[in-house]
Amino acid sequence: MKRARLSFAPGLQIEFADRDRAIRQVLEWGERGTRYPIVVFGPEGCGKTAWLKQSAEVLRELGFEAMYVNPLHKDVIPCTDVREVAQRFMEAAAEVAGASTQLRLATLATLAVRELLTRWRKRRVAVLVDDVFQAIGLDRAEVYVKELLGLIEYPPESYENIVAVVATSEGVSRWSIGRHRWAWVMPMWNLSKRGFEELYELLRKSLGSMPSFEDAWMLTGGNPDMLSKLYQVGWNVDALIDGIGKGKRITPGFIARWRGWLEGAIEDPDALWRPEAPEELVNELIERNLIVYDMYLRRPELWIDDPPLGKAPELGIGENVAWQTPLHREAVRRALQG
Repeated sequence: MKRARLSFAPGLQIEFADRDRAIRQVLEWGERGTRYPIVVFGPEGCGKTAWLKQSAEVLRELGFEAMYVNPLHKDVIPCTDVREVAQRFMEAAAEVAGASTQLRLATLATLAVRELLTRWRKRRVAVLVDDVFQAIGLDRAEVYVKELLGLIEYPPESYENIVAVVATSEGVSRWSIGRHRWAWVMPMWNLSKRGFEELYELLRKSLGSMPSFEDAWMLTGGNPDMLSKLYQVGWNVDALIDGIGKGKRITPGFIARWRGWLEGAIEDPDALWRPEAPEELVNELIERNLIVYDMYLRRPELWIDDPPLGKAPELGIGENVAWQTPLHREAVRRALQG
């Protein structure tokens, strides 16, 4: 299997690592297609983008015309022999950034699939869309997913297999989509400890000096993006924690209002699962991408790749609620300490 080359940090590229079970799931979809669009959600930076880019390579090797697009970052990978379709994607991505460009890229993904089926008579097609809800807005999310379902259920031409996958970091979108029958919603978690060690060793060969593996694991909880950010701040943990606090708007007013509940959630995130937990606070933590709420049962068939441990207090993982990474929890802890 050809491994995708991925940007870990400015000036540093690495090969796709781990996610063995997630790749096997893509191979299964390639054999039978996806009956519904698969909507994948999970912590920011857990590796959804890397997995989608690798999935495009895997599906290409299975004979698919695969379209990967990230409208938010204007990133496209047209894995197709049809130069006209590929060129259109590249031209759209080169346009001036803006909401209209993002919407056009998202729309192009579905239009390209229709064109590949009708004009070019392709029988195996895949559309892999990353960060689309953030790009086009949650108000358009349901319509977009329904459009993908329409491609599967009412195609313009007969086909052998269609694979449709949408990835998002926005926790609120899972409920917006999940209330309909239009998609199969599946969570992805940070890398397992074994998978994170594979990534760590790849980086150590390039970087040399790094924190110990155990320190890196306990700080990031297996989140590749948090490891990248640590590298980019020169392994300065305090600087990264402060940056997370600013980015997530963990203000003195927010802390003063919810101090008691936040102190409880620092010790055990499942405190937020109690019936009396303030719904407003829970919603704010979800919208700021600080926690994942209402965790799925740890049954592997419900997850993309390996599910997290049942409960891991040292990493901020509860049974029903988890901090996205230990560093997210530390940003709140630091704010509580004033």
